[in-house]
Amino acid sequence: MGLEIERRFLVGGPQWREQVRWSRQLQQGYLSRQADGFTLRVRTSRPITSGDCAAAAAQAWLTLKAPAPAFQGVPEGLVRQEFEYPIPLADAEALLALTALQLSKIRHGLALPGGDWVVDVFAGSNAPLVVAEVELTSADQALTVPAWCAQELTGQHAFSNAALAGCPFSTWSPEQRDPLLEVLQAWA
Repeated sequence: MGLEIERRFLVGGPQWREQVRWSRQLQQGYLSRQADGFTLRVRTSRPITSGDCAAAAAQAWLTLKAPAPAFQGVPEGLVRQEFEYPIPLADAEALLALTALQLSKIRHGLALPGGDWVVDVFAGSNAPLVVAEVELTSADQALTVPAWCAQELTGQHAFSNAALAGCPFSTWSPEQRDPLLEVLQAWA
C-alpha cells in the first residue's frame, strides 16, 4: 500500500522564497471526490524554472488518494493512501476537460531539512492562499517547522486541494475567510 505522510501549513510572509530550488505550474482536476476523503485526481506539471533537471519536461499523473487505516496516536489527515501513475500529457489534458473541479497553483520545491518541502501559491479563485506541505517518512518523525509557517492545516478538510477545487477560497463566507486573511496580513 502506498502511503502519503504529510503535514500542511498556512504560509505567512515571503521568507520561504530564499529556499526555492525549482518551480512548476500545476493544473489539477478531480474526476471523483467523496466526503470520506477518496479522490481521483489528474494533474499536469510544467516547468517554470530549470533548477530541477529531472523535472524539465511537462509531465502528467493520475492519482488516487483514500483514507488510510487508523494508526493509534496519529492525528487525522496526517496519513493517507496514495497511488500515483504517470500518464501521457495529452490524456491528462483530455481528462481535465471532463471536470469543472479544478485548481491552478505554482509549486515551489524548497531546500529544507527534515522532509520533502514544497510551497503552493494558489492562483485564480484560491488566491491569495499559500500553503506549505512537507512529506515525511513516518508519522512520528521529528520536524522543525519554519517560522514562516503561520498555522498548521493538517487534517483541515477545507484546505485540501480537492475541497478548494470544489469550494474555492474566494467563495468562502467572510466568517471563514477573514480570520485567515488577518493571519496573513499580520505576517506581511
